[in-house]
Amino acid sequence: MDITLIEGDGIGPEISKSLRDVFAACGLDINWDICQAGEANYEKTGELINDSTFASLEKNKIGIKGPITTPIGTGFRSINVFLRKKYDLYANVRPVKSLGTIESLFENIDITIFRENTEDLYAGIEKKISDDEMHSIKVITRQGSTRIAKEAFEFAKKNGVDKVTVVTKANIMKLTDGLFLEVARDVSKDYPEIELEEVLVDNMCMQLVMYPERYKIILTENLYGDILSDLCAGLVGGLGLIPGANIGKDIAIFEPVHGSAPDIAGKNYANPTALLLSGCLMLDYIGEHEASERIKNAIDKALSDKKNYTRDLGGNASTDDFTQSVISNL
Repeated sequence: MDITLIEGDGIGPEISKSLRDVFAACGLDINWDICQAGEANYEKTGELINDSTFASLEKNKIGIKGPITTPIGTGFRSINVFLRKKYDLYANVRPVKSLGTIESLFENIDITIFRENTEDLYAGIEKKISDDEMHSIKVITRQGSTRIAKEAFEFAKKNGVDKVTVVTKANIMKLTDGLFLEVARDVSKDYPEIELEEVLVDNMCMQLVMYPERYKIILTENLYGDILSDLCAGLVGGLGLIPGANIGKDIAIFEPVHGSAPDIAGKNYANPTALLLSGCLMLDYIGEHEASERIKNAIDKALSDKKNYTRDLGGNASTDDFTQSVISNL
């Protein structure tokens, strides 16, 4: 199978190598079409994303990418947001799960966030009224809200989860958030066996740092989803452990949640877990469930021994050390 691999900036090439090594050790027959995008590519070619990268994504329909740095003051607001909008990758799925023996305040956390990925304030519609007043327009549509709500409820049905928690601020933003909530209520009627729980976003933040074990599936808008997924990452050990999927009608791009970490680039310090788990999401998407489970179990076993902890987890293991531990566990 041909899959587009965008290595990205900073630690991107290092953790991308880890991904390729682990997948090869798992016996997966994948032809990696390695492409470039981001700050390093801009400095080299004058383009943030090469036409060949677009062509590869459009041909293969499946891509996975390392973290990308968008240069300040030029080009897109965000390359990540640009790709999501260009290919209408409307569903951002971010699983947050306790791994190995990583110490945190909570155990057995298993939350999946379904974040609408193309609308809200991330639509980038801004207007200068005067030097002293700026407006940013929030866009919520029935179509966009319906698509992400169905994704969340279908996931709940498939995985035997009996509750979906919809998060809004509909008590204040009665039109925009009100529409998102209305759609969630309408979609929930098609799934009578699944409870729809309604929580305001400020309360949700408090609940997640007090009782995260109560939540399994969170359905929310773009901005709230971005914030809540980072909050949840802090409950299990940080952004270095959190994968992400951007799913559209016929194209999907998988990526870690964390940034490019230029301060440790090239030092063999980076934790590849988030990209490896993003790869597992990709494997599930293409039906390679057995391989996905093998890799996830190997990662969990590696993270059950502190000698495999990378620096972000308080250890001294290198990227290569961790990768080899995962491979040996396969």
